[in-house]
This record gives sequence, C-alpha cells and structure tokens, in this order.
Amino acid sequence: MTELFADKFRALVPQYFEDEWAEEDGLSEAELTEYLEDKDFELPLALYEFYRAVGATEDVMEAFHFFWDPDELEIEDGFLLFLEDEDEEYTWGIRVDQLDVPDPIVWRRHNARGEWQSEEGTFTEYVLDLFEWVFEEDEEN
Repeated sequence: MTELFADKFRALVPQYFEDEWAEEDGLSEAELTEYLEDKDFELPLALYEFYRAVGATEDVMEAFHFFWDPDELEIEDGFLLFLEDEDEEYTWGIRVDQLDVPDPIVWRRHNARGEWQSEEGTFTEYVLDLFEWVFEEDEEN
C-alpha cells in the first residue's frame, strides 16, 4: 500500500514529543485489521495511515483532544466519529459519503445542539493544525 500521509503523522513525534519516531508508535497492520474487523466501513487512507503511524502513542492520541481507538470508531448522524474534546462538548467526524476519499474534509459537531459544521480542511490538515495549535498554546503559557 502506498503511504501518502504517514510521514507527516510520524513527524509529529519528534516535532512535539522530542523523541525519534519508532515503529511501535503506530499500530501494526495486523492490529489495525483486528480492531476494524467488526466494522462495516473502510477508513479513509489518511485516517488509516494516522493509526498506522501514531495510533499506539498515548501522547499523540490524547494530546488535548482524544482520538478514538480504532475499535471505538462509530458512525452516527451520517458521520464516522473519530475525535472528541476533553469536555465532550464537540465531536469530530468525516461524512460517510466521503470515506472513499483519501483525505476527506473534517466536520465538527456541537454535541448539545447536534449541529455539524465543516472545519474546511482535510483530515491531514486538521490533525497537523490541531497539534500546532495545542503546542503553540502550551508555549505561550
């Protein structure tokens, strides 16, 4: 399988966690396949490569917001949900009709209102911007 996005996700480890990326930072293909075996959907390539690159790295998976483990992924309101803020006020997802797009647009739901709004960026753009925002905010404090 071609890796289009994996290097960008692997780069999060040395950039923000001052450690070299190691293979064990990600989930193996066998682990990811096992986590997803009961799911009736395919992951977009970018989300798949995110889990393969850093899905076993707690620092990445729980940096300010919480990325769902692959076995916790679910479809709700026509979206594949993958991320939640620590207060459970917002949930992020990808439209189900876009799961075949390699790097689809991310949407955010205000949980109390049930309203979805586009983040106007792809999964890869959103993840990279999220980490930049989280760690820039930490540096300012």
